Amino acid sequence: MNSIASTTERRVFSEGRLSIGLTLPLLRVGNVVADFREQVELAALADALGFRALWVRDVPLNSADYPDPVGHLDPWVLLGALAMHTTRIALASGAIVLTLRHPLHIAKGAGSVQTLSNGRFILGLGSGDRPPEYAAFGRDGEERRELYRVHWETVAAALGEAPRVVADRRPEDAPEFMLLPQPPSPVPMLAVGSGGQSVDWIARHSIGWMTYHREPETQRARHSMWRAAVERLPTPGFRAFGIAMRLDLSGDPHERATPLSLGYRAGRDALLELLDDMRGNGTHHVTLNLTSDRPVREVIEELAADVLPHFRT
Repeated sequence: MNSIASTTERRVFSEGRLSIGLTLPLLRVGNVVADFREQVELAALADALGFRALWVRDVPLNSADYPDPVGHLDPWVLLGALAMHTTRIALASGAIVLTLRHPLHIAKGAGSVQTLSNGRFILGLGSGDRPPEYAAFGRDGEERRELYRVHWETVAAALGEAPRVVADRRPEDAPEFMLLPQPPSPVPMLAVGSGGQSVDWIARHSIGWMTYHREPETQRARHSMWRAAVERLPTPGFRAFGIAMRLDLSGDPHERATPLSLGYRAGRDALLELLDDMRGNGTHHVTLNLTSDRPVREVIEELAADVLPHFRT
């Protein structure tokens, strides 16, 4: 594997270590309209302050029935902007909806971001968790698991060490296709959620498994299941385990942690304890979905000054 890609992966996922990233958009609680020029500025700040990854979601459609009212930019457009305004931080999709996009379009987008970012992209892929969107895109939700596997194989073929285009159909007079420009390095592919697959399938095909925060005992059980799947591989090796966690960082550094949906409200002392426990239990990366009534820049700067140094190597 190309050294640039290996360096990016190691900076985000490394055995025995924990790295910290941020999930975009970075909004103050109650604000559901993002100023994306400001988001790019905050991303550049996170890069300068030493966060390891910026995560971008793929939310193709909004509905009044959905709990998330935020309008998200198309992920490829936003990732392209981030690639041009950052220099070291990894860029990750969390996650491109593999089942609702043509896999060759995904491969083209991923290769483009890898090229613009000089090898800093990690392609997180999910199957989507909103069944009505399948109907809107003319897809059968019952085919989600099979679509995920088939599309994954097509993307992997296009982005691997020996890139090749797997066409849906190949008439007798069809030419051989290629995706150009070729990125500077293969694009790492990461499973975000299960995509309807077993942990053994994920361990065989992905650089790791990214999942939502859960109550600690449940999370420990999921991690044990993951480690067992990794150990069952024909050639066991490192496979990452990461968590996306909501965080309301209190202005009181000594405030104890209180559970929230998909995360915690906590002061930085309690946050350090939570993160240290996650590291000890085998988590390699945590991306923080910030939700606070404090100014976002203030929260980012506090995390950089008082939390990141404890996990920096």
